[in-house]
Amino acid sequence: MIPWMQLASAAIPGSRGELRLSRRGAEFSIRLGHNELMNSRLSGSEAALANLTCERLSARKGLRMLIGGLGMGFTLRAALAALGPDARITVAELVPAVVAWARGPMADLSAGCLDDARVAVVERDVAKLIGAAKGAYDAILLDVDNGPEAMVHADNDGLYSLKGLALARAALTPGGILAVWSQGPDAAFARRLADAGFTVEETRVRANAGRGGARHVIWVAVK
Repeated sequence: MIPWMQLASAAIPGSRGELRLSRRGAEFSIRLGHNELMNSRLSGSEAALANLTCERLSARKGLRMLIGGLGMGFTLRAALAALGPDARITVAELVPAVVAWARGPMADLSAGCLDDARVAVVERDVAKLIGAAKGAYDAILLDVDNGPEAMVHADNDGLYSLKGLALARAALTPGGILAVWSQGPDAAFARRLADAGFTVEETRVRANAGRGGARHVIWVAVK
């Protein structure tokens, strides 16, 4: 078996944690300690985060979307494929190195999506963008950390608190969607979404795009 080779590492701003990018043949992995956060072979649920949102907002013109977390770019690529030329997508990524990796060793995965004229990349905490926005976005997609239970960055808990969800709701247009990716189910978070005034649908999606593997959870919450 081909061994993993570490390509780079990066500190997480505001945290003692460190992300490590590794490669094995054509496969990439991003880990925090012993925990694998992302793997290039398992992109199904990240793409579904965008697809489940875009299909519900397909009638909207000039759609404005905020994606929290660039990751390996699978959510962004799916959104660009689904949306028209008048869409505008802002990607907020907390760790600048993740953006550099997407333009460098993982350039084949990102497939030029960061250079699409519809995309603006902001190296900033997505919570700051949400807090500053009022009715600015038709969709907010959150794929930060491993879901509502923060593992990478403790401040991410605030995104998923009742206060954080209220700010996300205020940042959306009427009928807008907050879509949240999670490694697994979280009944308490689903209740918080409802308590924050959203109409909530929970979907379980295969990590490997229907070909097997773990099931991840996506909540589609409509304002």
